[in-house]
Amino acid sequence: MAAKEASTQAPYPQVVRGADLDRRAVLYARVSTNNGQDPELQSREIREYCLRRGWPLVGEYVDLGISGAKERRPELDRLIADAHRRKFEVVVVWKFDRFARSVSHLLRALETFRALGIEFVSLSEQVDTSTPTGKMVFTVLGAVAELERSLIAERVRAGLRNARAKGKRLGRPTKHVDPAAVALLRSQGLPWRRVGARLGVSAATAYAAAKGRL
Repeated sequence: MAAKEASTQAPYPQVVRGADLDRRAVLYARVSTNNGQDPELQSREIREYCLRRGWPLVGEYVDLGISGAKERRPELDRLIADAHRRKFEVVVVWKFDRFARSVSHLLRALETFRALGIEFVSLSEQVDTSTPTGKMVFTVLGAVAELERSLIAERVRAGLRNARAKGKRLGRPTKHVDPAAVALLRSQGLPWRRVGARLGVSAATAYAAAKGRL
């Protein structure tokens, strides 16, 4: 009897038994290479999860041979576009790192989903944003992302302070424009835009050179 009970126990504590047919779900899976990696492992578990939840699975988005660090992923981009078209109400992934390339990327995606009324489920981390626990995780992720941004900004500021202390000049190098060349071109009736183009600078830079501001 005990063995029978154990076999029917749901592996994910947030599984809600019973039909929930008003929520259309989609899955997203990704593998970094095509060499021995099979996204079906992720997809199969997600399908089983949706079946237990009673969610009709209306779409599958799978990126093959795509590194997690890449900015553009065809299937993920298509998923986001379909989210804006309100084609589903739940996104289910196998693991956070299969979906997002960083905490800040994950948080931006979750904020987009929340604004669209779409829930997000990650099986491995057992996170479901429709539950109180999932909402708490969302808040924690926001705090972590803010800390990440603050640390990056502080490292940039420290680098700038160090460069200045060593006497390095920061910013774009100043372009030297001969005021006489500007005056000559202007005397030929050329507008400031044409003058700048001839000298390889902007019209504003040419004007500043003529006025002795460079």
